[in-house]
Amino acid sequence: MKRNVPAGVSALVWLVLVAGPLYFMVAVSLRGRADYLTNNPLKPPTDPTLDNYRTVLTGGFGGYLFNNVVVTFATVAIVVLLGVPAAYAIVRSTSKLVQRGFTLLLAGLAIPAQATIIPVYLLITRLNLYDSLTAIILPTAAFALPVATLVLTNSLRDVPKELYEAQTIDGASAFGVLRHLVLPLAKPAIVTVVVYTALNAWNGFLFPLVLTQSESTRVLTLGLWNFQGQFGTNVPALLAAVTLSVLPIFVVYLIGRRYLLSGLTAGFGK
Repeated sequence: MKRNVPAGVSALVWLVLVAGPLYFMVAVSLRGRADYLTNNPLKPPTDPTLDNYRTVLTGGFGGYLFNNVVVTFATVAIVVLLGVPAAYAIVRSTSKLVQRGFTLLLAGLAIPAQATIIPVYLLITRLNLYDSLTAIILPTAAFALPVATLVLTNSLRDVPKELYEAQTIDGASAFGVLRHLVLPLAKPAIVTVVVYTALNAWNGFLFPLVLTQSESTRVLTLGLWNFQGQFGTNVPALLAAVTLSVLPIFVVYLIGRRYLLSGLTAGFGK
C-alpha cells in the first residue's frame, strides 16, 4: 500500500493548528494567576487548580449559559420545524408560486445580517420585544432558514420519486409521507442543519449586542465580553470562561459530525 506522505503531513499540520489553541486554552485555565505570569504558559500546569472555574461560575456565568441554551434550543427548533416542511413542499410541489418563494428565500443568502440590523431593530422595538430572548431568537432563526432549507431541499431531492408514489398509493397522507418517509431519510441533513444552526445561535454576537441590554437577558458572547473587562488581567479566569462556553457546542458537534458530510453534499451529485 502506497503511503500518501503529503496528505499525512497536511493532516499533522492541521492537527497542530486545531489542537494547539485548545491545549493552550485548557492548560492556562488550570493555572493560577501567578503561575501564568511567571512560567511558560505552554508547559503543562505543575499544580493544576479549579479556582478559575469557581471564580467564573460565581461571577454570573450560569445565567449567561442558561440564556444561551434557551436561545440555541429555540432557534434550532424553529428552523427545523419550518425548514423540513418547506423543503418537502419545494421538492414535491409543481406550483410556480412555491418555486418562486424558494428563489426569494435563497436571496436571503446574499444579505448579511449587518446590512439589516436597523430594520430588524425597528421591527423588534415596534413589536415590544426589545431586551428579551425572543428578540435574539427570531432574527437568528430567520437568517438561518435559507441555508437550512437549501440543505434539506437538496437532501430530499435524492429520495427517489417511486418511494413518494408508493407511499401515496398505500394511502398515506402528505403528513404521513413526511413522517414515515421524509424524516427518516433526511436524518443526515436534519442533523447538519441542527449543528449549523446551533453553532450560529450559540456564537451569535450582533443581535444580542443590539437587541438586548439588561443583565438578565445577556448571553455567553456578551458575558465573555463582560468577563474580559472583569478579568482583564486574569487571563486564566478568562480562558476558563471560554473553555466552559465551548464545551456544550463541542459536544453537539461530536454527536452530529458523522452526519455532516453526507448532509452537506446531499443532492450536489446530480
